[in-house]
Amino acid sequence: MENHSTANVRQPLILEEKTYHQITEDIAKPIEGKANNLFKVVFTISAILALWGVGCFAYTIGTGIGVWGLNKTVGWAWDITNFVWWVGIGHAGTLISAILLLFRQRWRMSINRSAEAMTIFAVICAALFPVMHMGRVWVAYWVFPLPNQFGSLWANFNSPLLWDVFAISTYFTVSLVFWYTGLIPDFATIRDRQVKPRMRRIYKILSFGWSGSAKQWSRFEEVSLVLAGLSTPLVLSVHTIVSMDFATSVIPGWHTTIFPPYFVAGAIFSGFAMVLTLLIIMRKVLNLEDYITVTHVELMNKIIILTGSIVGVAYLTELFVSWYSGVEYEQYAFLNRATGPYWWSYWSMMTCNVITPQLFWFKKIRTSLIATFIISIFVNIGMWFERFVIIVTSLHRDYLPSSWTMFHPTFVDVGIFIGTIGIFFTFFLLFARTFPVIALSELKTILKSTKENPNPPHH
Repeated sequence: MENHSTANVRQPLILEEKTYHQITEDIAKPIEGKANNLFKVVFTISAILALWGVGCFAYTIGTGIGVWGLNKTVGWAWDITNFVWWVGIGHAGTLISAILLLFRQRWRMSINRSAEAMTIFAVICAALFPVMHMGRVWVAYWVFPLPNQFGSLWANFNSPLLWDVFAISTYFTVSLVFWYTGLIPDFATIRDRQVKPRMRRIYKILSFGWSGSAKQWSRFEEVSLVLAGLSTPLVLSVHTIVSMDFATSVIPGWHTTIFPPYFVAGAIFSGFAMVLTLLIIMRKVLNLEDYITVTHVELMNKIIILTGSIVGVAYLTELFVSWYSGVEYEQYAFLNRATGPYWWSYWSMMTCNVITPQLFWFKKIRTSLIATFIISIFVNIGMWFERFVIIVTSLHRDYLPSSWTMFHPTFVDVGIFIGTIGIFFTFFLLFARTFPVIALSELKTILKSTKENPNPPHH
């Protein structure tokens, strides 16, 4: 008879011997206690960057988008690069929450709340760029298909801007509902712990009169499943629409049918990298090492290996298709990417996105927090370069050599981008101080199953 005691025991998802009460204490502590010095330093830096970004936004609106480095040939540049980058980062949240919920993956419970919040803040940052790109921000409502608003003038359904409006607004709404629904039971826990009447009243409103009855829990689980089912196609459709902004044009280097799946894989890839960047900082700042464990980090790194490899294959497929097509314009577009004046951005993209994630095949690197943190930042940089390469190198040399030109970003381009990073982190840190960053009630459901059995049965 086989001895069961030698079988592999799964790594526990919650470290130390925690009780239900200890979990509540640990996760409510960042909300109820005073902010530590590390938090204050990080918050101050991100708030300064956010203010700098707001200043650059105001300057752009006041002066016009001529203050960006755009020219007649390169009509899209950092604005759309940053837009696609932020939408991509927003992907991991919905994926972790929805798809892993449908697959009943327990390890998502420690990370889904922060990943969903990250999605919402990333989509807000992304939405700023197409609006700014219009130039006249005050007529941004023209992109909505409002009947009879302008007499016989209708929104142009052929416009990629209109597709982006549908994609972003649907994605934002569903993500927000999904995130908020999950927060309701936790708001009730925080509400019952509050001693200040004003805070208690605020959390009472936020928790919608949650009492934790069996009926409420069964409804809660049903709603979560329905929302997860709705969100899953969204993860695939939103970035597909963003990729079609490029793929439906006739510009060499964009006009490819591989874009939708390749953009979706790239979005999940960059999204998971950003979740890792955030969680590794957060577990330290908020002392959540027992809940966000090395096991979580390792599982996320495995997804990064998978999606990074898909992205690598997509790059090679693009090169092959351009060579096989026999279209010299298409071939030149790729030759120019690799050897033209922007060669450094193309090779940065290849190194960061294709080579660095392959290091995660080694368990030692996959389970090292420092290595993971560094590689996650490399992936984010690489994915930004990917969008930059797709946009700028395809545009700056078109069919007419007489109109070839270079794109150089101005301080406003850079300021706006850095500003959105500041806005993102400021929002995230405020969220971490007012909302439970880990799904308390869900985490308690796996407490028993992550403990080893104290009294093994005798054979």
